[in-house]
Amino acid sequence: MTKETNKTRPTHRVYAVTKNGESKFWQPIGAMWAHADAKGFNLRIDYLPLNDAEIVVRVAGDKQAEGNGGAQ
Repeated sequence: MTKETNKTRPTHRVYAVTKNGESKFWQPIGAMWAHADAKGFNLRIDYLPLNDAEIVVRVAGDKQAEGNGGAQ
């Protein structure tokens, strides 16, 4: 396994998505970015939800997910 990584900003955001009736709440919990050799990813989790959340990865800058509207 390589430790070579892309030192730029993360390319994806990681969310914990919980559902309340018909509404979904998207809580940002971390980030992900590709290795420079394009053979893997680094995943950084700043917060791990203890509830029944689904973990979702979206492209960084996805305004719909960042606005908690989700895009699933």
